[in-house]
Amino acid sequence: MASLIQRPNSPIYYIQYMAGERARRVSTGTELLQVAKEKLRQFESAQARGAELPFASKTPIADVVGAYVSHIRSVKTAKSAQTDIYYLRDLFGPICDELKITSRKLTAKKRPKKDGDDRRRKSSVLDARHLEQVTTTQISSFVSTQVQSRGLAPKTANRYREILSTLFNWAMTQRGVRMPGDKNPAATVLRYKEQAPEIRFLTLKQIDEQLEALTESIQMQAMAAILIYGGLRREEILWLTHDDLDLSVKPFGVIRIRAKTVEGDSWEPKTKKNRAVPVSSRLRFYLDKWQLKSERDKCRWLFPSPQGKRWDPDNFSADLRAANENAKLSWGCLDFRHTFGSQLAMKGESLYKISQLMGNSPEICRRHYAALLPESLVNSVEFAVQASSTEVCAATA
Repeated sequence: MASLIQRPNSPIYYIQYMAGERARRVSTGTELLQVAKEKLRQFESAQARGAELPFASKTPIADVVGAYVSHIRSVKTAKSAQTDIYYLRDLFGPICDELKITSRKLTAKKRPKKDGDDRRRKSSVLDARHLEQVTTTQISSFVSTQVQSRGLAPKTANRYREILSTLFNWAMTQRGVRMPGDKNPAATVLRYKEQAPEIRFLTLKQIDEQLEALTESIQMQAMAAILIYGGLRREEILWLTHDDLDLSVKPFGVIRIRAKTVEGDSWEPKTKKNRAVPVSSRLRFYLDKWQLKSERDKCRWLFPSPQGKRWDPDNFSADLRAANENAKLSWGCLDFRHTFGSQLAMKGESLYKISQLMGNSPEICRRHYAALLPESLVNSVEFAVQASSTEVCAATA
């Protein structure tokens, strides 16, 4: 049996009911008695049918976001989870310990930011105390503000929508959160139209120019060669150990990208799938050149940082940029990876094979490389010339 009550100093009506031996209350959200009575009728009807209670729950955002962060850290790679946390911090601010920045490491290459440098700190967050209070309008307004103030690309803007949609789905299915109307407010936010991806890659001549520019650093040259001729991601090459490179496999060797735990730190590929990439004859040339000068026994990492440790990804990119400055080259790790996929596509290799070698889905490879024209197709479009020759022969016969 349920009844309507009002709390002291509050005109809002609440429905009080028994759950086991405990009395519970749920707000009707109204001060009008007739409206409250109708909601009481709906509530009692839902209870009698054993259906979901018809009113939204009231869950502090800090509680559900904190639990969600713990969840994604357990099911995603460290980097992927940290990326989601970055977006959640933008959306809600540091509302719980899981979203607070506990430390900042400053290196000689990273200057401390002055007031006003980080525009995200001054941008608004979703203004709500409880998750059920967040509306589609609020989310749309937040994303629009971010786009206008920070000049976000459509893909980045849509990422906020995706992060929130996943959060609400998880909260509703795994935490028992009841949203108004039992609807995910992020699901109806309009997506920004994304442009076709712009793929930068090196020509064969530019590959030679790039590797020649790194001649003074044999290790950096070998790393660039692996990225170009093996299509590895930046973190994949920085997590390689000596055991991952097997040059005894015929004809030229193989690189294994696989999950591992080194010195207490665990890592796994982005797609959570191990793979092996054959070493090409050209890549073997640079690996042999580097192996002559490498000090294998001093460090477990295949390509250690100058300090003899695993290279921080951002520091590696900064070192690569510095090495390219004198040659006035602006290529980076992603350009090298796209070079691998693009050159294979132009060679006529199937998108399925490319996806297997790069650790991507065939659909992603189709989006990136399907527009590249294999040399084998050039003569395929010359049906008009062939038809004209045939007609001439027929006419003179």
